[in-house]
Amino acid sequence: MTQNTIVALSAFVGLFALMAVRVPIGIGMAVMGVAGYWYLSGRVPALSLLAQSPIRNVTDWDLGIIPMFILMGAFATAAGMSRELFRASNAWLGHRRGGLAMATVTACAGFAAINGSSVATAATMTQVALPEMRKAGYQDGLATGVIAAGGTLGIMIPPSVVFALYGVLTETDISKLLIAGVIPGLLGAFMYLIAVQIVGFFRPELMPRGPVAPWSERIASLKDIWATVVLFFFVMGGMYMGLFTATEAAAMGASGAFIIGALRGRMTAKIVMECLVSSVRTSAAIFTIVIGAFVFGYLLVITQAAQNFSAFLLTLPLGPYGILTLILLMYILLGAVMDELAMILLTVPIVFEVVVTSLGFDPIWFGVIIVMVVALGMILPPIGMNVFVINSIAKDVPLQRIYRGVTPFILMDFIRLALLVMFPALSLFLPSRM
Repeated sequence: MTQNTIVALSAFVGLFALMAVRVPIGIGMAVMGVAGYWYLSGRVPALSLLAQSPIRNVTDWDLGIIPMFILMGAFATAAGMSRELFRASNAWLGHRRGGLAMATVTACAGFAAINGSSVATAATMTQVALPEMRKAGYQDGLATGVIAAGGTLGIMIPPSVVFALYGVLTETDISKLLIAGVIPGLLGAFMYLIAVQIVGFFRPELMPRGPVAPWSERIASLKDIWATVVLFFFVMGGMYMGLFTATEAAAMGASGAFIIGALRGRMTAKIVMECLVSSVRTSAAIFTIVIGAFVFGYLLVITQAAQNFSAFLLTLPLGPYGILTLILLMYILLGAVMDELAMILLTVPIVFEVVVTSLGFDPIWFGVIIVMVVALGMILPPIGMNVFVINSIAKDVPLQRIYRGVTPFILMDFIRLALLVMFPALSLFLPSRM
């Protein structure tokens, strides 16, 4: 084992040790990256890396997509779009067995189309949908499980912060990545609806039927969601037709959401300031992880960790899909115990070398697979981020009950992952038309 390999492995061990004592992941990656770089290259290069890397990375034009999509979601929430989506979905689906749960999934998919965060989608829909499902007699575990699963659509259906990070890390076209998530995201929503129907068939007492909404109410509900539809097609359509870059589309989306809220009289100075502050806080947390990951990444570059890992995997008698399966299993295990953004930033530069460069898989397709596995990790025990977010809002619902409620949707996600691996066209059809 070479010195570089020992340093790289020691850095990973040190990083996990820092995580175990609750050091923020971004700080931990920066500390271990600088320490390893210092050991191999000396004090001056290491301190120079620490001084220059944050400025160079934070001012990257492509990373501007992250705060813009977050701000777009904040303005959309303030404009009341999430409640309108739920009301419309409930008007059309609420009278069916499991109708409120189906309405929640549909509303999550709609809100995901104007909000690039899984956690934000889960938190917003918990406040909107959970009281209604409780009022209708839904069991708490199932109600919260539906919301946790529906929240994962927030990073698959564009706009998506995770797709943007993957694109920056791998220098893959972000616009094509975002468009690639449309069909897999809609497939996920459809499969969640099937899961609700299956649970409702075997356990009808968990999800009673609601009243039938008159046609006048259904038609009126469609008028309420025009803003969401217009905003989504404005942003995604502009990218698909080549009118905007991904970063420009994110900025246009944030502006569009603000204008819609202003036309509705909801953008008071106080609300605008709250949206800006919350977006800055969220973006700062993400950029802290990004900076730490890039510092750590420089250590991986000089130790040739990606090349060594690739060479090791290629010696295994597994074949391309066997190696891919092994990598996906690694991601599923990491996703259960590690922050999703940190996992992406830490591992993608290494596994991309194996999957795309060495094995020849399509980088856009692999990006969809990675985001799918990350979404799965957000509802897997013991550290499913969406589950913890919902528990922080609905404190009277134990974590174990939420995990039981989300189990049918986890099974559907594994099926969806298998479909995306077996049929790459599900991910590549729309990008190929751009």
